[in-house]
Amino acid sequence: MTAIIGAVLLFLVVIMSVALIFGAPLGAFTLGGHFKVFPAKLRIVLAVQLLLQVFFAVILLQLGGYMSLWLSHKVTKIVGIAFAVYLTLNCFGNMFSKSKKEKFVMTPLSVITAVCYWVNALAF
Repeated sequence: MTAIIGAVLLFLVVIMSVALIFGAPLGAFTLGGHFKVFPAKLRIVLAVQLLLQVFFAVILLQLGGYMSLWLSHKVTKIVGIAFAVYLTLNCFGNMFSKSKKEKFVMTPLSVITAVCYWVNALAF
């Protein structure tokens, strides 16, 4: 169940990333709130981030047993732990953000997702 919760939260972030790529004024939720609307050059970075987030969700669903594995069991577990570490570090980055929206909206979202990753990666 934690894999589904984490994947749903990651897909919510994917939806937000798509909105940011198309110019929605949601920039206060990312990158410390430096941009209300992302400049065109940074939208390319968001597109790469979007692909990574989808990959994160797929790996989480694989760790939870909801999808067949793309990689071997051992590699999937290592990737899952690496993503869990990354998401934990992301939580700290969000926690110390200057943007209140990032701090109070994205931090709880990233904490829940990181916990879901840890639970599934260690139980896999």
